[in-house]
This record gives sequence, structure tokens and C-alpha cells, in this order.
Amino acid sequence: KYKRVALLPMKAHSERVSGKNFRSFAGKPLCCWILDTLLEVDGIDVVVISTDARALLAQHGIVDGDKIIIRDRKAELCGDFTSMNLILADDMESIPAECYLMTHTTNPLLKSATIKAALSAYNSGVLAGDCDSLFTVNPFQTRFYRKDGSAVNHDPSDLIRTQDLEIWYEENSNLYIFSRGSFSKTQSRIGMQPLLFETPGIESVDIDDQEGWDLAEALMKGQD
Repeated sequence: KYKRVALLPMKAHSERVSGKNFRSFAGKPLCCWILDTLLEVDGIDVVVISTDARALLAQHGIVDGDKIIIRDRKAELCGDFTSMNLILADDMESIPAECYLMTHTTNPLLKSATIKAALSAYNSGVLAGDCDSLFTVNPFQTRFYRKDGSAVNHDPSDLIRTQDLEIWYEENSNLYIFSRGSFSKTQSRIGMQPLLFETPGIESVDIDDQEGWDLAEALMKGQD
């Protein structure tokens, strides 16, 4: 039925920041920032929200429509320890599409231009046979250590310049793009041949705790 579907899981409860999805963030509910961004992307046919909080969504004016589908999450898929891949699989079974894009409410600074660029990179990669999925990353070119003090990616006795170190990449959870085919092979949003897509640092902030909330809100307000 659809070509591209955005999957935006959204639950009522939050373990580290109470009620964060619906809490006011820089002037409007946190969940509305990424939702509004997704709705700006012409290449996305519909945004699917898997939730246990339909009533809370309605309080903020988020209801079913031409561009939004709200799905009541099954009881067995609710809770803090449910694998996100199971939630995505349930959405995909109900909403067939050629391509799925998945992001979180906790990425309020992610821009529509970045999403469009990621979609373009994914499409080009698939056509060229270079990838079957995409996920966003933060690049790091610095010295890492294990808890016991042992070096991970460098030799402390040979202090080469940090800009000459191998670049390491952190999965930043901002964005995932995949097809039904790639998901079926791994049962995961990351396929067997993923493309790593770097997102701008300021857009890559992910709200995981109160400190992350304060940082992201300060950055958002600083863009005004």
C-alpha cells in the first residue's frame, strides 16, 4: 500500500525521565518535535505511531489522519524490557511498505534535510547493491580505554596524532532505514549489509536521562 513508512514508537511511561514523551520541551511536547519533522519529509507516505498512550496523544492533538496512523500496542509488547525489534515487526506486519524509516521522540534536533539526505543515500546504496539498510552514527577519532585502563584502539607508548587514529563509529539511534526483506533476514532494523550514515553532531543528541534532556533543550533554544 505504501512506498515509505516512518515508524515512531511512543509509550506513556519513561523510566529515567518521567513522562518525557509528552513533557514540554522548548515550548511544545517532546513527541511533537520529531513528528512535525517527519511530516515535513515529502518522501514519507505516513507516520505510524505504536503506542499505549492514545488518550495522551489525543490531548496534544495527535490523532489518526491521512498522514498519521496510531496503532494501539499489544499488551505483550508493552513494558520497559520489550525488544524494539518485536514492536517494529508487529508494525510491519500490519502496515505493508517497500521501505521503513524508524526514529525516536528522543531525537528532537534531527532535521528533515538530514532525513532526506539519509533516504537518498539509502536509495542510491540499494540501487548500487552496496547496502540493504542504513543506520546513523557519530564518528569518533580519539583514544579509548577499557575499564581496567588497557588501551582499545591505540598504543600508549606510540602517541600518534588523534587525527591519524582509525575512526570509530557509535550507533546514535537517530535513524534507521530498512526494507521488509532486510528485516526478515536479521529480524532487526540493521540488515546484513548496512550503510553507516553520519549525522551532524548537534542533531545527534539523544535524550536518555535528565542531563541529556537539559543539554538537548539548551541546544534547541539556542537555535531560535
